[in-house]
Amino acid sequence: MRRKIRSKRILRPDRKFNSTRVARFVNYLMFSGDKETSRNVFYRTMDQVKEVTKNENPLEVFETALKNVEPSMEIRSRRVGGANYQVPVEVRPKKREEYSMKWIINAARGKKGRPMHEKLAEEIISASKNEGEAITKRENVHKMAEANKAFAHFAW
Repeated sequence: MRRKIRSKRILRPDRKFNSTRVARFVNYLMFSGDKETSRNVFYRTMDQVKEVTKNENPLEVFETALKNVEPSMEIRSRRVGGANYQVPVEVRPKKREEYSMKWIINAARGKKGRPMHEKLAEEIISASKNEGEAITKRENVHKMAEANKAFAHFAW
């Protein structure tokens, strides 16, 4: 018997930018349930982005960064006849956004020696220019999918 399909929780938009995307990003940024701290980090990040990019809308820079990092293909492991194959599949839109947010946050967390809002601002600015660790991660995923294109017929 199939299990009941869980209804999607409706996320309230962010207070300052009135964006559900920002609210989701803040949730991914959150550590140990401390949402207020992650909000403050994000707002300070946006202030830093505005300061560095000189009068550009920081939310537009953020949206551009997310769009640039989104992967179009990924590989999934598929077991066929006793062998595991890395099968390239297209990424669903919601999952693309999730990957881009997580990759930007992980790239910022990987840098050492400065406050999180500075590292995150640097990563967002570089991602909006198609540079940085998050873009490198996306390129690696695309290369893996390209290399395993021969197994695409196993996708179902």
